[in-house]
Amino acid sequence: MAGRIEDYALIGDMQTAALVCRDGTVDWLCLPRFDSHAVFAALLGTEEHGFWRLGPAHGDAAPPRSDRRTYRGDSLILESEWDTPDGTVRVTDFMPPRDGAPQLIRIVEGVSGHVPMRSALRMRFSYGRIVPWVHKVENRTVAVAGPDSVWLDTDVETFGEDLTTYADFTVSAGERIAFTLSWQPSHREAPAVGEPEAALEATADFWREWVEHCTYHGPYREAVVRSLITLKALTYAPTGGIVAAPTTSLPEEIGGGRNWDYRFTWLRDAAITLSSLLRTGYREEARAWREWLLRAVAGDPENLQIMYGIAGERELGESELDWLPGYENSGPVRVGNGAAHQLQLDVYGEVTEALHLAHMTGLARNDYASLLQLRLIGYLEKHWTEPDEGIWEVRGPRRHFVHSKVMAWVAVDRTIKLIESGDAEGPLERWRQMRDDIHRDVCEKGYDKERNTFTQSYGSRELDASLLLIPQMGFLPPDDKRVIGTIEAIQRELSTSDGFILRYPTAGDDAGVDGLAGDEGAFLACSFWLADDLAMIGRVDEARKLFEKLLALRNDLGLLAEEWDPHLKRQVGNFPQAFSHVPLIDTALRLTASGAYGG
Repeated sequence: MAGRIEDYALIGDMQTAALVCRDGTVDWLCLPRFDSHAVFAALLGTEEHGFWRLGPAHGDAAPPRSDRRTYRGDSLILESEWDTPDGTVRVTDFMPPRDGAPQLIRIVEGVSGHVPMRSALRMRFSYGRIVPWVHKVENRTVAVAGPDSVWLDTDVETFGEDLTTYADFTVSAGERIAFTLSWQPSHREAPAVGEPEAALEATADFWREWVEHCTYHGPYREAVVRSLITLKALTYAPTGGIVAAPTTSLPEEIGGGRNWDYRFTWLRDAAITLSSLLRTGYREEARAWREWLLRAVAGDPENLQIMYGIAGERELGESELDWLPGYENSGPVRVGNGAAHQLQLDVYGEVTEALHLAHMTGLARNDYASLLQLRLIGYLEKHWTEPDEGIWEVRGPRRHFVHSKVMAWVAVDRTIKLIESGDAEGPLERWRQMRDDIHRDVCEKGYDKERNTFTQSYGSRELDASLLLIPQMGFLPPDDKRVIGTIEAIQRELSTSDGFILRYPTAGDDAGVDGLAGDEGAFLACSFWLADDLAMIGRVDEARKLFEKLLALRNDLGLLAEEWDPHLKRQVGNFPQAFSHVPLIDTALRLTASGAYGG
């Protein structure tokens, strides 16, 4: 059985990522890309679906959890330590930024005594479905099936048993023993034998130099930097695309069916990630994402998809892997995402806001980016009055979601500002009228006067946490009574017992407003949004307390999943989640600017 979601650490090379459990087991790894088939899929099934455990020998007992673990400084180099009766041992796990074949490197170091160790490597291709042919080539172990080959290099002797590759050895104080796992297309020649120690040094240098660019030096810098490192790890280096998370089908409710594949680039998630990177000094990542965007939508910007593959792929067909039981039997396991072709008008606002911020922060002008912005508004001019599926990708009927209309207003407003600055040309008066029309429409049809709150959609009584973005986007000022009323209504009606915020009401066994049965946890981004709003309306102490409660939900390595289950008191949803770490950064910046920390 896989560990709790918060038991996992993330390591990666900006092209794919692995999850390492507290007991030293890699339970998830897709090769060679984030969205490739998994080689280790025990996270969504059992050990039969592939894993790699490296830790103290434990006989028939359960593998021991590490006594301590941490990232080495500001990096993605994971160090786990076990104290045993025979001594103390450290395992260092990392994936060097890629220069050739992708590699997962594990270095065992004796800290004290003489510790018996075991490596158990069970490779299963195609998400645990295919048992590869494992054999020796000279002193190397190679697993081959179809287009894939995975190579294991180590100086200790390995042997095969029960379709698993084992190594039993003892590590003494001061001794270092390395294992390197490399992927290569099976028709290609063998990858070069790695140099683990040199790769470790280079990886440490890479992260140290990258973090030095961070311009944030306020309170909780550790939390902000860890979130920035996580966002960098979720960026696909060859193209600049940013995945929402490196996993699929980690459930929003344990035992439930709200399980989705997040290994793609949502324009919304990537746009808000871009804004956080820009505000903390990372202009190169912002430039790369803008170039990715322009390539992804080239030739067809009017039919903007809400998400694309990490290289800009448009077809992301959704299917179910029926041989995997799912995380803690939370099926089905899905790959691909059928929401890719939904109509979500808010995406036009998020993309335009990101391009506007890039322009305002001095990113070198790109004429095609400006042209794209104008064409997006041309599309909205014809379609903003239509219902859509909204920010939360409902699988039920389309509605006139208030947040979607607000973000359509944002798209028009930011484009008007671009034209007013002289950097683009467009029908200024007509679009000013359009901006006014959208604003009036939302305030008349999306606002409940009796309850003094905006609602999820026109004519509905349901609330939606996305309404918290109304003041943050400048649609209305924070001191507007309708804004304050909405904030207070969301606190009253969407708050969990521990003060965190649900996205919207769900209906248990019945189909709710999103067309799905079942419930979900508190959506962490929404709780950060509430902290932002509280700070904006002057309730700074309350905002700070909520923010610090949210920080306490992070695991011991500073990582957050998508949601928090208030009943089970544990993280749920795909992990780690960009859409949780971005608002963490934003709230820290806002609270620091507000003087909430006295510094």
